[in-house]
Amino acid sequence: MMRYAFVALLGLLVLASNATSASATEIKPFERGSWQAIRAAHAGRPTLVHFWGVTCGPCKVELPELGKFAKAHPGIDVVMIDADLVPNSIQAVTAMLTKAGLDKTERWMFGDSYAERLRYEIDPKWQGDIPRTLLIAVDGTITTIEGSADISNLEKWAASEGKK
Repeated sequence: MMRYAFVALLGLLVLASNATSASATEIKPFERGSWQAIRAAHAGRPTLVHFWGVTCGPCKVELPELGKFAKAHPGIDVVMIDADLVPNSIQAVTAMLTKAGLDKTERWMFGDSYAERLRYEIDPKWQGDIPRTLLIAVDGTITTIEGSADISNLEKWAASEGKK
């Protein structure tokens, strides 16, 4: 009887461990109010928010570079948001982020078919072009990078945020 109890307890521990690791890397639906939630959750911390898409050619080149950047700068929060105009599967988004070394970052995926409304909450002037990177400083100041980000500029920004 003791042996069965031990095996059952071991099984529960494994399930709990898997649930914890899955929730840390889940892809959340980006919906109305998500932008405000992200801003509140990362307030007072340097945060890189990157909008990208599975069908975006420049994104495929840029993602591995962002993966290296995220690994080199653990003090900077990195938030990845799939904002592709073409609906993507969670599996495709997960595969691309994992391949790029971004599987440990906070991950979101546009979850509203009315993408214009989501973009408007972020920046009323944003027309939907990706890739797009927002660098949010400790003081809340946002610097927008349209198109692919130059990694050397991200490094300079990271260094300046580390001094604050």
